[in-house]
Amino acid sequence: MMPAPARLDSAAAERNKQPIAEALAGMLPPSGLVLEIASGTGQHAEHFARGFAKLQWQPSERDDEMLAALAARVQRAALPNLRAPFAFDVHSHDAPLAAADVVVCINMIHIAPWSACDALLRHASALLAPGAPLFVYGPFMRDGLHTAPSNAAFDASLRARDAAWGVRDLTDVDGLARGHGFTLALTMAMPANNLSVVWRRAR
Repeated sequence: MMPAPARLDSAAAERNKQPIAEALAGMLPPSGLVLEIASGTGQHAEHFARGFAKLQWQPSERDDEMLAALAARVQRAALPNLRAPFAFDVHSHDAPLAAADVVVCINMIHIAPWSACDALLRHASALLAPGAPLFVYGPFMRDGLHTAPSNAAFDASLRARDAAWGVRDLTDVDGLARGHGFTLALTMAMPANNLSVVWRRAR
């Protein structure tokens, strides 16, 4: 009998899951399907599924080890609105679903190449109906400047690990989003110098 995957927990996810839930509360529809891209440990997915019981939450993850731990967490949680996760890499040309009412992506675009940001927006544009939201959370630069010294240090550490990674400038991401048919709807300051950003699929 194969041992169960080890439980993976992120201290940062534990700290930020409730502030993110509060940000989501202001823009989620009353019901429907939420696709979360790059769900990681699943702490967010489980917390949001508990808090938004009328929404179906679909987690996904590209990393095999993380996906196994995520699937085990979802199984332990046994929530009727928290779906089993599936493997998904945003660079895939295949659509992960036929459609979604919301796409959520938390702390991904700075630990991935710029092409992943473009691919996220491409998939979200194909999945969402006009007016539907894409929610992205994480650190951002504003007009070429870091919002705090800690973000500058974090950016440097990311680029030291992989030159293709790094904290993205919101202006650049918004320009890419507009090219995929999105309009910027909301930018919300969050704890620890992060932002919650909402784009909506243009009508």
